[in-house]
Amino acid sequence: MSQPSTVKNRFARDFLLNKYLYLMMLPVLAYYVVFHYAPMYGALIAFKNYSPMKGILGSDWVGLKHFEEFFRSYYFVRILKNTLLISLYSLLFEFPAPILLALLINEVRHRMFKRVVQTITYMPYFISLVVICGIITDFTNADGLINRLLTWIGYDGQAMLQKPGLFRPIYISSEIWQRIGWESIIYIAALMSIDQEQYEAARMDGASRFKQIVYITLPGIMPTIAIMLILRMGNLLNVGFEKIILLYNPVTYETADVISSFVYRKGLLEFGWSYSSAVGLFNSCINLILLVTANAVSRRVSKSSLW
Repeated sequence: MSQPSTVKNRFARDFLLNKYLYLMMLPVLAYYVVFHYAPMYGALIAFKNYSPMKGILGSDWVGLKHFEEFFRSYYFVRILKNTLLISLYSLLFEFPAPILLALLINEVRHRMFKRVVQTITYMPYFISLVVICGIITDFTNADGLINRLLTWIGYDGQAMLQKPGLFRPIYISSEIWQRIGWESIIYIAALMSIDQEQYEAARMDGASRFKQIVYITLPGIMPTIAIMLILRMGNLLNVGFEKIILLYNPVTYETADVISSFVYRKGLLEFGWSYSSAVGLFNSCINLILLVTANAVSRRVSKSSLW
């Protein structure tokens, strides 16, 4: 029997045994086909001088013109620098935060206190982003809560979101506050799967709680950390434009304008559809390269990878 026939029979047998699981998977596949793969056809307009009257296929082909225009523009260095800096700061400060919170919660022995901490840290994630940005704006105004506290220790009040140098710290700190509790869930779940007998053996050998964390807890959740880091690297340049658009203004474009907000402004506000599509496609290609690279490095170093 030929190899293709064997694979076909194997798939048919597996489908009959798990037909209901395959049926449950169909809505997920349909979602990705309709909302993720089908829209990739629209990436053609990055290589065309798109006109809604002519359509995608009828528009004039211009090749790499929009990419060259973007690379030579004044905005290229600025938005790439801002995107990389915000992404790297997020990787350095936001990514470890839920891991640290999960470790601290895992060390708490009082169940009620643990549940209270988890609930309080989860809550900001479920607040609307518009409300979150409104709170941030009110707190950082010249007469906001933060400035009132600062005036007590001798600092002058100032509209913090009007200061380009303060935008990144405000953005990163608010991201940590908003997401730390929700993102810690997966690490708490990974901690629950660690064999408790290892801790008992370590205590019998006289290991302190800190050494138990270093030699048992962290190695136990390292595969989860590696997978989450790979996923984060794949979205390193995808700084959430919704929050930035709600917080930034022309005064802070110098440090706040990133690729996603630039695409939004050029594509939807200035109707530069082809130009913004070229910028967005460039961003996606860089993210793909980072994802593949991070996966290969993780597979070589920690033996954990997505594929």
